[in-house]
Amino acid sequence: MDLKRIKDLFLRFWHSDNGKISLLRDILVALIAVLIILTALWAYTGQWFGAPMVAIESGSMMHDDEPYGRLGTIDAGDMVLLVKVNDRGDVVPYCEAITQGNDGIHTYGLYGDVIVYRKLGDTDEDQIIHRSMCWVDVEINKSGNLYTIKEYDITRQRSLYIPELGIKSPSDSAVTPDWPHSGFITKGDNPRSNQLCDQVSDICPQPIKLEWISGKARSELPWIGTINLFFNDLTNGRFGEGGTKPPTVYNVAGDSLVCLFILIAILISIPVGLDLYDYYREKNRN
Repeated sequence: MDLKRIKDLFLRFWHSDNGKISLLRDILVALIAVLIILTALWAYTGQWFGAPMVAIESGSMMHDDEPYGRLGTIDAGDMVLLVKVNDRGDVVPYCEAITQGNDGIHTYGLYGDVIVYRKLGDTDEDQIIHRSMCWVDVEINKSGNLYTIKEYDITRQRSLYIPELGIKSPSDSAVTPDWPHSGFITKGDNPRSNQLCDQVSDICPQPIKLEWISGKARSELPWIGTINLFFNDLTNGRFGEGGTKPPTVYNVAGDSLVCLFILIAILISIPVGLDLYDYYREKNRN
């Protein structure tokens, strides 16, 4: 079959007024558009044939005094893209970025990278999205592990005292962790609900290994993750008295919900408005 024949068939298909062919054409165009978008997301994130984004379920990354609509920070109901992490150098912790001043990486209202990881690498656990604060090197020793955190000028110490990460005893003195390996120390941005780093709370009692990390967060699609949360809650039976966990959609702030409804109304009004425009234009012609 020559190129001219193929071109003629394509043009007939593309301009056909047949109802079935028009439906098939619309489906084909939609599939191509989805494929283009997915390919662009996969290329940007490096998460080939994986999930290039996640919906935020909790408010652990919220900041005080956020603007209406909460743009620029990570809040329940948002969606963020996940860029693949291949090695330790792909993640810049808060303590490293802040020393670089204006040249340091700044994401979602603070210095440093935000990472998404699974607690202890367990794929059955919900993913956690928190900021990488620093890297701890753990040296296994028969008489007790030794810890090195370059950003805090800590070198081969058995006990740690870092109040800003909550690494201290109730009597406000140093503590001796029992961390079995090196990794990232992580912490949520929310100053009310996340006063301690994950590694001295029940969030994740060990430093984050590279293989536990699903990706680092980049960009933000505000509000639309609420739809994903709603259907997840619905399918997991979280609504009603029989639910074992409260619905995650309840964590979405009121102003985010208002912005979502406005966005949906705008998206619906565009095709409806175009149809009405075509209808009245044809009516005026007749």
